[in-house]
Amino acid sequence: MVKTEKTSRAASSAAARTLRNPTASAAAKSAAGSALTQTGSREVTSKAAASKAAKVLSSPTASKAAKSAAGSALTQRPGKRSR
Repeated sequence: MVKTEKTSRAASSAAARTLRNPTASAAAKSAAGSALTQTGSREVTSKAAASKAAKVLSSPTASKAAKSAAGSALTQRPGKRSR
């Protein structure tokens, strides 16, 4: 299944803020990097990046910008195929 989603300008901005934040976790920065990679392309989120993004979304201490970037990265992960 091909995903046609791209990272929005607002999500790209949030991802950039997360990458510049010295207190952001490694998982948050991984999700932000994945979201930024997909800004101008049709790339999809890897399984590892999706896992880290899910951790960021469930973290009570993650910033709003980190959660925005993580959500964008997860949106661009291909869904499971049904048999």
